[in-house]
Amino acid sequence: MKLHTFMKCLFLLTVLSSSTSFISGVETPTSISQTPNVSRRHFTHKNTVEGIGIRSVAVAALSSVAAAISSAGGVGGGGLFIPILTIVGGQDVKTASTYSAFMVTGGAVANVAAYTLWRSGGGARRLIDYEMALLCQPWLLLGVSCGVVLNAVFPEWLIMLLFVVFVAGCTFKTCRSGAVHWSLESRGFRGETENGESTKMPLLCATGDQAGDEVRAPWMSVGMLVLIWFSFFALYLLRGNRYGQGIIQIEACGTGYWLISSMQIPLAIFFTSWILIRRSSATASTQQENGGRTRRRPSSELVFPIMALLAGLLGGVFGIGGGMLISPILLQMGIEPQVTAATCSFMVLVSSSMSALQYLLLGMEQIYAALTYAAICFVASLVGLTVIRKAILKHGRPSIIVFSVGTVMALSIVLMTSFGALDVWRSYTAGQNMGFKKPC
Repeated sequence: MKLHTFMKCLFLLTVLSSSTSFISGVETPTSISQTPNVSRRHFTHKNTVEGIGIRSVAVAALSSVAAAISSAGGVGGGGLFIPILTIVGGQDVKTASTYSAFMVTGGAVANVAAYTLWRSGGGARRLIDYEMALLCQPWLLLGVSCGVVLNAVFPEWLIMLLFVVFVAGCTFKTCRSGAVHWSLESRGFRGETENGESTKMPLLCATGDQAGDEVRAPWMSVGMLVLIWFSFFALYLLRGNRYGQGIIQIEACGTGYWLISSMQIPLAIFFTSWILIRRSSATASTQQENGGRTRRRPSSELVFPIMALLAGLLGGVFGIGGGMLISPILLQMGIEPQVTAATCSFMVLVSSSMSALQYLLLGMEQIYAALTYAAICFVASLVGLTVIRKAILKHGRPSIIVFSVGTVMALSIVLMTSFGALDVWRSYTAGQNMGFKKPC
């Protein structure tokens, strides 16, 4: 399987996906930031018809392809689902966002289930790095919350410009990293050199457990992640959203709203400090058992929270979630592609399930339609993961995962930029405010 043949396939897929913007002649709906007085009735599909229409079939088919591609790289796929739902399905942005949360959750459930069963190195090492997820998840959630506020403040043209510049740069670096991996694999990367030395790539994750410990179930790490999930979810329910939807009566964007929102900062600091103290104690205990002969790696624990905060912040601004941005950053840091995909899938599941459940509790309608799309993405993700896994085992090329991440990002640039450009032009011709706005 040659590199140029694989790149041709990716190019054809990009062209095919970008052509979906011309399937439907529906007008682009007004963005959320331009309709502040949105009530619960806007969760319904304004163009709903009885039975299964051609749009529903087209959305299901394209979403299946998007889910299959996204699952290989461990990214959520929200950057593909939202343009498909709005351009092809003719849905408003708010409805598309709610459906996308369920679709991403469905795909993430399939990814996590598969990566939990699959192990690397003949069952010696699990693929999901729960320690890395522990360090990243609180700050990823905090970054997304801050990014959502900036999304409401920034004008649409600035968001689109930042999206193109940043994601295009990440796409270029990701594809270049994939080409490097491909070249190494083509030169017998998994074999031995002429001197008999192994050339297998080491796992560069600084947070991984020892091989003997990784076979055991990480109940402590999973329990801490569940506690993080419930803590942030409780804050989200108490705070509500900027449209006044919440489980308690609170003024939208009032003093109480911002006080509850600010509680995420000490919460993230608390969990991170707890995790680092726990890791330091475990490391000291291991050194004592080995007579102090354990070589300690350079400390890089704080790199992951900072990286997660940046990815979540930008993801919230762009409205695509942090998974699509944290995956290329981890790849650039030298994390093994399979570990990156598995760990990002787990973090995407935590954040997307929180959003989906929040939509349910806030009175979302058309639940069965959202669950149907989620089931479709679940099956498509399993199929995509199975195909990618067989290709990696057959050809010995984990770089396919890197190219999958680059493909999803490239498709997102084409679809979301086309959609955003139409939205900006329509706002400009309508004489709407093109400058900075209030957060509420």
